[in-house]
Amino acid sequence: MSDTWPEGVARHVLARVDSTNAEALRLAPGLSGPAWVMAREQFAGRGRRGRDWVMPAGNFAATLVTRPRGGALVAAQLSFVAALALYDALGDACGPSVRLAIKWPNDVLLNGGKVAGILLESAGSGPGIQAVAVGIGVNLADAPDADLVGPGAVPPVSVKGETGHTVAPEDFLDLLAPAFARWQDQLETYGFGPIRNAWLARAARLGEPIIARAGTNESHGIFEGIDESGALILRGSDGRQVIPAADVYFRG
Repeated sequence: MSDTWPEGVARHVLARVDSTNAEALRLAPGLSGPAWVMAREQFAGRGRRGRDWVMPAGNFAATLVTRPRGGALVAAQLSFVAALALYDALGDACGPSVRLAIKWPNDVLLNGGKVAGILLESAGSGPGIQAVAVGIGVNLADAPDADLVGPGAVPPVSVKGETGHTVAPEDFLDLLAPAFARWQDQLETYGFGPIRNAWLARAARLGEPIIARAGTNESHGIFEGIDESGALILRGSDGRQVIPAADVYFRG
């Protein structure tokens, strides 16, 4: 454990659930503060845009449920907090020689492959958000079949497959929870600016050509960064675009 468990944060480790996000939001009304909900088995996990999240045995699935300060925008910025916390926790688990990067909007890459994903869901809307579930899945022991990802998507990898390290899910939670608490404290104390800067310092393909797809729209250009809200900044042949939501694909 790289740090102590964050004060005031509950911990629930369950044998089996449909989805840790769903379970966390079910528990939220009865919680007095933030809580991590981890499951050793998850049989109906979800990814972005309604995709399934496949969880082979030994992988990590957990959700932090919290009541963010600052409404919907700050709630959305917890995705960047989660990415930075994952980056730190994976670095602790895998050692200093591991090659990590963060892919916009919510993936963490290990040796160029997708090792972790993040899904935010909320109860309530707008300024009345009652709780946010920050769901995190990590391929610790095994990676899903590459045939399950769409054409052009980053192939999945696992911590064990890439590094040889065996990391137990509960041990990984002990690394992730303190890291998340540190970055969330930065966000709440200093705002999004330092989080944005830290995220950009770890960003995959910054300054390189990428493709951003949102529905039937596809934009090609140079990945210039993210703005003050976390939206993607793309410089294409027709000028600068700010893209709030999309799937990113790498070229080459």
